[in-house]
Amino acid sequence: MKVAVGAKTPDELAARLQALLKRDPALGVSHTTRMWPKREAEILQGGSLYWAVAKKFALRQRVRGLEPVVVDGVRKCRILLDPELVPVRSVARRPFQGWRYLEPSKAPPDLAAGTSRSEAELERTLAELGLL
Repeated sequence: MKVAVGAKTPDELAARLQALLKRDPALGVSHTTRMWPKREAEILQGGSLYWAVAKKFALRQRVRGLEPVVVDGVRKCRILLDPELVPVRSVARRPFQGWRYLEPSKAPPDLAAGTSRSEAELERTLAELGLL
């Protein structure tokens, strides 16, 4: 999971990721991080990067691959992502820095086809209040 720094809404994050895809279609959508994942095999066997926006899970993207890159003389890891953005149930997260592994049992479920973000947010709020 990764915090979408600077994005205030899931739509803002989606627009940013789509702009990356348009800027360099050959590279596609990717995220560069300074540390190589210790759990590489697990990530490459169907893993996803879950984006947190405003302290809540918002979207996920399947990981297509990992590749080493050098940025300003420092070796880093580029996480290659599927361009499809999958909306997930809005689940609150405590603040964190960097990125973290998310156990499959704790991953928020994908939203049902046709469910809007506002419907998902309302459902989360009602559940927090004990009304669902």
